[in-house]
Amino acid sequence: MTLRITRRRAITVLAAAAGIPLVFKAGRAQARQIEWTGFTLGAPSTIRLYHNDEAKARAAIDAGLAELARLEAVFSLYRPESTISLLNRQGVVEQAPPEFLEMLSRSVALAQWTDGVYDPTVQPLWQLYFRHFTAAQIDPAGPSASDLAAARELVGWRGLEIDTQRARVAFARPGMGLTLNSGAQGFITDRVAGVLRQHGFENMLVDMGEPRALSTRPDGSAWRIGIANPANPKQAITTLEVVDKCVATSGGYGTVFDQDGKFTHIINARTGMTVPALLGVSVVANTAFLADGLATSMLLVPVEQRQTVLRAAGGLKAVYVTPEGVVSTVEA
Repeated sequence: MTLRITRRRAITVLAAAAGIPLVFKAGRAQARQIEWTGFTLGAPSTIRLYHNDEAKARAAIDAGLAELARLEAVFSLYRPESTISLLNRQGVVEQAPPEFLEMLSRSVALAQWTDGVYDPTVQPLWQLYFRHFTAAQIDPAGPSASDLAAARELVGWRGLEIDTQRARVAFARPGMGLTLNSGAQGFITDRVAGVLRQHGFENMLVDMGEPRALSTRPDGSAWRIGIANPANPKQAITTLEVVDKCVATSGGYGTVFDQDGKFTHIINARTGMTVPALLGVSVVANTAFLADGLATSMLLVPVEQRQTVLRAAGGLKAVYVTPEGVVSTVEA
């Protein structure tokens, strides 16, 4: 088996490896850094708060983690009884949670803005690549043209039937499948950050797979986010400074199906082809959901459409990197 999975979203908060002082433990009123680490939808996650009352911070983190658990029960493909798993298995979900309906509506909007190269129903193509490269006998040339054509017949966001009045979601034809890997982690990040703010916290970094830097660092300076080198995700190839913004990174190197890196997990729904392994893009936006969804979208759209899509969706900046460094920056 040649499948190599590192992290779906390979943005890294690289304080030590990159020499970046991402957060300071000292701050106003002698605030202490209180940290939680774990996993969200399979990705490493972090909450960093600053306060001189650790009990208050821990209570806020516990509330945030309760929200995280609630939303994972909706969006996790790893849980057989999650809403998304039920939809993929049954082809229909009645009484869908409002968060699920909201996510789907936003994902469909991204599909429209990108003319369908980004598509939340791309799951059949992903499953085809996964089955192909985990089989006992692997053809290094990838799935056959006929298999790709058959999988593409099951892909199409217009076949996703969303009835918000009845809270019902259904597929138009059997065999379709949904993935919200481009957006769900950002959505959860936003919701957890909202809970922490309700508990009175402002200066914090919330990373449920997509970092959201709220306000400034405790000393009043901007947060510095390290952007991974596609050839070595433990190394920062550049940094972005943000205040009260979100950053999400997407790159084919997050999951590589073959040893040569020719086939990756980011798939153009219209062609069935995958993006290069050693190209990454980091998107800055006002919400983690938007940064998350746009990070994949901006890898897929043609160069001449990048600014149009970024601007239409409400993103702020997209930074493209290869192992040689920053190769392009698109401003909305």
